[in-house]
Amino acid sequence: MVSGVRLVVLGKQGAGKGTQCTRLSHHYVVPHVSTGDMLRAAVKSRTQLGLRAQELMDQGELVPDQLIMEMVGQRLAHADARSRGFVLDGAPRTLSQAKMLDEVLAPDLLDLVIDLDVPTQVVLRRLAARRVCVDCGTNYSVSQPPLIRGTCDICGGEVVQREDDTEDAIQRRLELYQRQTKPLLDFYGQADLLVRVNGSGSADLVTRRAIRAIDTALARRGRPPSEGV
Repeated sequence: MVSGVRLVVLGKQGAGKGTQCTRLSHHYVVPHVSTGDMLRAAVKSRTQLGLRAQELMDQGELVPDQLIMEMVGQRLAHADARSRGFVLDGAPRTLSQAKMLDEVLAPDLLDLVIDLDVPTQVVLRRLAARRVCVDCGTNYSVSQPPLIRGTCDICGGEVVQREDDTEDAIQRRLELYQRQTKPLLDFYGQADLLVRVNGSGSADLVTRRAIRAIDTALARRGRPPSEGV
């Protein structure tokens, strides 16, 4: 079996994080821990955490760092994540969340933080063509639609274009991401955990680049490379 890994994947909206996180979780045989998926599930099942998050979102407020990391901490405490590791998608998004994550993982540490680097113009094109399932969050595109038009292949939910996937709205989100993420990238860079991976090209090509970067970093720490690369 391929050895596990404790990995965070960062990247702009539209960089392909969800696709790469799923592929990396399969390769390293670890859970894909997505804050978006967890938040949707918590809201849908009306858990205490989900109700608190829904109330904030209904008021137009962002879900606070403490609440997000409480949710992440609960998931990372499960046996699968504790024994083999995880691919964390959607957090940390701020320096505050990164420090909370360190507390959640202590005394263990992250193995690596991957930053999927995709040019802004490529991201703009991808997001303008993106379509999303309103129930499970699965992403599609104009060029890769669901098998049945407007219906999610995974859960049967409605597939739509997000209201905020206009060029102006996307540009604002990207600018906010850059401002929020620079301190985070500096933090992980200083900890010698950050590796930038070229996110342009086919999904298969980006996956190979990411696995090569992860295995190289693990090898420096005396861990054998994964198989099948």
